[in-house]
Amino acid sequence: MSQTPIVALNTRAVARTISRMADEILELNDGTDDLILVGIQRRGVQIAERIGEVIREREQVEVPRGALDITLYRDDLQTVGPRPVVGKTHLPTALEGKVVVIVDDVLYTGRTIRAALDELADFGRPSRIMLAVLIDRGGRELPIHADVIGKRLDVAKGGRVDVFVPSLDQRDEVVLLNPDGGSA
Repeated sequence: MSQTPIVALNTRAVARTISRMADEILELNDGTDDLILVGIQRRGVQIAERIGEVIREREQVEVPRGALDITLYRDDLQTVGPRPVVGKTHLPTALEGKVVVIVDDVLYTGRTIRAALDELADFGRPSRIMLAVLIDRGGRELPIHADVIGKRLDVAKGGRVDVFVPSLDQRDEVVLLNPDGGSA
């Protein structure tokens, strides 16, 4: 079963998409008051940083940013292996009364987001939690939806979406891999 890569978002499209996501977050929150961006390790953190930069440029406000590592909150931790690599969780401020925007690269089954919600609950009770994802590929196993979606992609069973960010991958694009060379 071969997989032919299809560039779903090139560098310019990723930048435009992140810019639009920042605008939607500002609109849904009616500005930057009490706003915190929290990216899910790994690529969600980089996307949250970029959204934060767009907001800073447009609003002249530095929105606090943090990172969640949901590894130990996964419901499939036993399948990850005997020594899972655990990254850093950092929240820039107390969550009470804040609007927390969880940022991730790809929304698929919803299990990563469920784990992120569980972890956030251990740190406090925000007034609202929103979800922003660069890509929604469908295929939900849990009743979770994103408030802000960069792009929706139809991905065939067995297909994959790879998000590449410059700081980790030295390139900036979203690639779709569908089995048997099918297109998006």
